[in-house]
Order: sequence, then structure tokens, then C-alpha cells
Amino acid sequence: MSPNGPAWPTAFLSRCCAGPAPCATIGRRWSRIGCGANWGFPKCAGKRSSRKSCNWPNRRCEGWEMAEKARSGQKGWLVGAGLALAAFVLLAAIVSRQPGGGAVDDLAPGESETLRARVIEVLEEGTITQGGFEQPYQRLRLRIGEGALKGQEVEVEQGRLGLTNRARTFRPGDRVIVERSRNPDGTDHLVIIDYVRTGPLLVLALLFVAVTLLLSGWQGVRSLLGMAISLVVITAFIVPQILAGRNPVLIAVIGSVAMMGLSLYLVYGWNGKTHVAIVGLLASLVLTGLLSTWFVEWMRFSGYGSEEAAFLQVAGVQLDTQGLLLAGIIIGTLGALDDVAIGQASAIFELSKANARLDRRALWQHGMTVGRDHIAAMVNTLFLAYVGAALPLVLLVSVSTEPLGITLNREIIAEEIVRTLVGSLGLLAGVPLTSLIAAWVAPRTNAARRSTELEG
Repeated sequence: MSPNGPAWPTAFLSRCCAGPAPCATIGRRWSRIGCGANWGFPKCAGKRSSRKSCNWPNRRCEGWEMAEKARSGQKGWLVGAGLALAAFVLLAAIVSRQPGGGAVDDLAPGESETLRARVIEVLEEGTITQGGFEQPYQRLRLRIGEGALKGQEVEVEQGRLGLTNRARTFRPGDRVIVERSRNPDGTDHLVIIDYVRTGPLLVLALLFVAVTLLLSGWQGVRSLLGMAISLVVITAFIVPQILAGRNPVLIAVIGSVAMMGLSLYLVYGWNGKTHVAIVGLLASLVLTGLLSTWFVEWMRFSGYGSEEAAFLQVAGVQLDTQGLLLAGIIIGTLGALDDVAIGQASAIFELSKANARLDRRALWQHGMTVGRDHIAAMVNTLFLAYVGAALPLVLLVSVSTEPLGITLNREIIAEEIVRTLVGSLGLLAGVPLTSLIAAWVAPRTNAARRSTELEG
């Protein structure tokens, strides 16, 4: 029992100040008169304590703050649920439009289809010399699992036509993808082109989802929904627009902002911090696009440094391959850039919230102190990601007998160097740009929030 009244309430809706000190200082007893119009603030006998007095000493009403957070979270979940539903519908529409296995009742000469099959028996196995190299050879019996040949058993030779991977030998029970084509004489020609990997991919995806949910809870759910939204934007907007002949750089920037905007709002909510992160992200992406355009033009890249671009050309797809290279640089930078942007915005908003006396210059300086550590980690992360993806290319350079200067000038090598360095420059720019925007916005946002708390 307090000398000035009963002990301070412990329920969060009643615990609005550090203790009964505001009442004690004026020698009055207090009693809690509900939480409706008074937002959970106690009343002293003969005098109601205001939100300002209850803020003594510099503490907010916990009940009011928790109610505000609940309302904010509720609004965020409504927005998130709408985005998730839209993403699911779009993704379902995309999947439904994808071609199936291509199974047809009959094939014309020169046509082909892909089918799933299972290895029943290894009829013959050994090695043969092909193109001056010794490689494995197998004669297999397969059971076709779909299409016009479903249920039929066929024999397939593996390793006789062309070079094959030594690691690619098949055993009974293996599920494989078979390409069936029609010869001019009307007979079928079948060849194994790959393994069926649907099962392992599904297990890995489920493991990823389970670990994400276990460690992150509902935040992980929203992160997964954000990833699904990014997939929808790529497959439903970026890819079709580039295939339609639109400017790849413009499409990449628009798609990147859409992906990150939807994902960040879903995960972090509709608030000033997220607004700042997206503006900083957009500014950094525009700078990355300008830098990549300049260096790609200056180095006269054709865009055919990768075999995938060459395959698209052979397939008859008319694309701006140089623009495709630029779009790849922008989207590749995005994965690390969103982490930098939200990290810097969060740090500066929290600094401003914790110490309202910090001016914009001080906030920017403190933010840059945090950002320098962020830069070191992110640049190395981006470098390792690109090197890991291009590791066979790195090995090719290491065994090359031509001078290093000549090797570095080859387009396939120079592309990777430009991709890494321009992407890193975009990350470097993202830290001061986002910090500057956050340092300008955070004091206003937090001041408005404090004013609302005091006036309520």
C-alpha cells in the first residue's frame, strides 16, 4: 500500500505512469476511472491527470501505445492479406498458362515432345570412345509415364550420340525426362535429356518454408508472401514486357520498385520508415541504371557474353540483348540493396525516436557510422554471390594460357566485372542516399507522433 494510496496497478491498461508520483506530488489520492475517454489514464481525487502529466517522467501510456500498435498492425495485415491474395491469384493464373508436358497423340516429322518416364532395367552398360574422349554408355528400358506412349516400355541408348557427363549414369527406379521426336520414316526417336527433380525441389522448398516460419513466426509468413509477390512481378510483368520488346532497363527499374514496394510494405507496414526505404531504393536503382548504361555503352558490350542470350537468339526471340544485360545488373543489385535501404531507414528512425534532440546532421552522421559496417558486409556479399555463380568461368580463366590482359578484355569476363562493380557502386550510393532522406524525414515523423500522443 502506497502512503498516498493503493499500490500502482499492474494491468497494462492501468499502468500509465512510472508510479503514483504525479498524484503523490500534489498530495492527492488517485483512482482509475476507466480507459475509454481517458485512454487508460488515472484520475487523481479532485484533479484528472492529463496525458501530459501522465507522461511524467517522460513515459507514454502503455495501454494507449499498445492500442495504437494493435490498430497499426491490424491495418498492415489487411493490406498484406490483400496483396497476398492478389499475388496468389496472379501466380495461379501464370501456372495455369504454362505449357504441360507437351504430350500429343501424334507427331509430325521434325516435331518433338518431352515426357516423364522411369528406368525399369539397365540392359547394357560400359564405356565407349566419343570425340576422342572415353565416356559411359548405357542401354536402358524405360516405362513412359504420360502422353500417347503412357504405360509402354521402350529401349533408349544413352551416351552413343554426343558427349555426355560421366556423372550421368542411370539406375532402375530413376525418374527421367525423355525427348520424343518423329523421324522422317515415321519411327520414334527417344533420348534421355535429364532427371526429374520435382521431388527433391519440393522437399527443399518445404524445408525452407518450415525453417523460415520456425525462426521468424508471423514475420516469416509475411516475408514468404513478399517473395511470392516478387515472383509474380517477375513472371507476370518483367518477363512478358521484355519479351514484347519494351525497354529492358525501364522495365527492370519499374519492376524492381514494384517488387520492393509491395514486399517492404507487406513485411514492415505502411509507415514513414518504409516510405523512406523505398524512396532511397528508387534513387539507388536509378543511379545503378545510369552507371550500368554508361559503362555497357562505353565498353561496347553486345549482350551475347552469356550462352543463355545466344540460345534466345537461336530460338528466334528478338531482344535488345544489351538492354537485357543492363536489366540483369539492376535486378541483381536489388537483392542486397533492399536490405541496405531498410536497415539504414530503421537505424535513423530509431535514433530519432530515442533522442529527439538529435538534429538532421547528427542523425545523418550516426546513420553513416552504422552504414559503413553495412557497406563492408554487403559489398563482399554481392561479390561472393557473383563469383559463386560464375565459378566455372573463374576456373576457365585460371587455366587459360593467354595473357591476363587479353582474358579480362573478353566480353564474357568483362561483363561479370562490370556487373559486380556497378552493383557494388549502387549499394555504396544506397547508404548515404537513404540516410540523407531518413535524417530529413525522421524528426518530422517522430515529432508528429509525439504531438499526437500529448494532445490525445
